[in-house]
Amino acid sequence: MKLILDLFVSIFIGYHVYKFIQLLFKMKKEVLFPKIDEESTTIQKYPQKPINLPSYSKQKLEIIIYSLVLLAVISILIWVVFYVELDGALYLLLLLPLANSHNLFNLFAIVEDGVLSGSRFIAWKNINSFHFVPIDVNHKYYGFSKEVNNGYELILKESLFTVSCIVTTEESKETLTQTFYEYGLKQKQDPFFKVS
Repeated sequence: MKLILDLFVSIFIGYHVYKFIQLLFKMKKEVLFPKIDEESTTIQKYPQKPINLPSYSKQKLEIIIYSLVLLAVISILIWVVFYVELDGALYLLLLLPLANSHNLFNLFAIVEDGVLSGSRFIAWKNINSFHFVPIDVNHKYYGFSKEVNNGYELILKESLFTVSCIVTTEESKETLTQTFYEYGLKQKQDPFFKVS
């Protein structure tokens, strides 16, 4: 049983390492949106602040912290596999730092190959649809700021996951919609569409 848990946790950590390395390589690509600081102020990953541009200098702190988290989790896994007999339930604590690590990066950008969101890169072929939800009184982001209240939540739907960000201007919404259409994405028109 311990071997199966070790293998599962190793695959989970390996997946996060792979996605992080992929993100670093994709950050070197030409950014289609947002290209300038003015565009980046109209996109927010969190309602409190605009995103950072996808460059190593703007994301330096996030890259360092995420690297340290990965190194710590890998070190603990190696220690557990070779030196300690760990209860299966405690493996969940080992995975906890990686579970919400995608929230560490304040990043949303469109590159030629796909979308950079948080600590993940999503290729165009993996995105099934996109949808804009108006931020109104019943929306979870309503009330954070006047810009957010008049904006939209952009939801990109993958087969298993959804990715979202806040778009605060009509111009950015139109730019994103046009870009998504150019790459063959379909806009989900169902008014009852819910984020899973």
